[in-house]
Amino acid sequence: MHRREFLQGTATLALMAMLPGVARADAVFAPKPGAWRTVDLVTKLEIDRPEGKMQAWIPLPSVNESEWERPGETRWTGNAAKVERVRDAKYGAEMLHVTWKDDEFMPAIEVTSRVMTRDRAIDLSKPGKVAALSAAERKLNLEGTDLIPVDGIVKQTSDKIVAEAKAASDIDKARALYNWVIENTQRVAATRGCGVGDVAAMLKSGNLGGKCADLNALYVGLARAAGLPARDVYGIRVLPSQFGYKSLGAGSVNVTKAQHCRAEVFLDGFGWVPVDPADVRKVMLEEPPANLPINDPKVVAARQALFGAWEGNWVAYNTAHDVALPGTKQPKLGFLMYPQAERASLMLDCLDPDKFRYAILAKEATAT
Repeated sequence: MHRREFLQGTATLALMAMLPGVARADAVFAPKPGAWRTVDLVTKLEIDRPEGKMQAWIPLPSVNESEWERPGETRWTGNAAKVERVRDAKYGAEMLHVTWKDDEFMPAIEVTSRVMTRDRAIDLSKPGKVAALSAAERKLNLEGTDLIPVDGIVKQTSDKIVAEAKAASDIDKARALYNWVIENTQRVAATRGCGVGDVAAMLKSGNLGGKCADLNALYVGLARAAGLPARDVYGIRVLPSQFGYKSLGAGSVNVTKAQHCRAEVFLDGFGWVPVDPADVRKVMLEEPPANLPINDPKVVAARQALFGAWEGNWVAYNTAHDVALPGTKQPKLGFLMYPQAERASLMLDCLDPDKFRYAILAKEATAT
């Protein structure tokens, strides 16, 4: 694969016509389980200015949920010396660990993962018989992480929100925290990537701005501090919104910068409930004509739906925190949502795909 061919191929796909099925955006946003859609997610990666030892780590869709996401086959081509599919022992996050021979002239790999996805929605008016979390799962989704502590200011803030809302039941607590995040944060367009997700720093500074990895991590931390198992779900938007929300879907087949972190909270009688206050803030900031007030019908519709539902135009990679990349001495990652690469013991900037030289493409496919 030559760099010119790589870049030309990426540009061509980016200019393809929009994917079908986009509805006009009115104040309707109501995802519900329906037909499955199949997506081919393609990551093309090169190492810029190759030198010395080179390796890369490419996140793979590893969330397998029978009701809303079913990963399929992953295949790859390239000139790597070794490609190994590895799995994080704690969270089950999967990635390809790719290594090239030292000083490989044009290190490159192309990875294609097929995924089936569909809308999900939980009927929060009807608790049912849902299997409880195991003791290990409950502990994992209640404990603090490097970026999401559950004590100190996080616990103090969570207790205050719950008390002021007079929330007694778990569902009331979860909803009160969701509403608080929406009403007290803001999406900051200048934030690099999806943000950092340093919850304690946000609360201590009083600066509750950022993007999805910040705002939804804040929800997860507050929920865990309130005794509710919760987790971030790291993924990428792959298709346009069928409800016509331009801010909540992929704008083309080139989804290189379409990463998005969602959240879930576990409620007895309902199981894992989808929650996405960050996307409510995204609608407010970006949905045409932009800078919508919180009572705009589009915002109201999204706010109502995104506590208990989400649209299946998005693929989940994993729910992992504090991820150690195998084969490197680099510090742990707060989360794994972007391709990573190392050249001569230096990490490349995953938030600068043009200099890094990677592209991610998504196209709806016909299931076989």
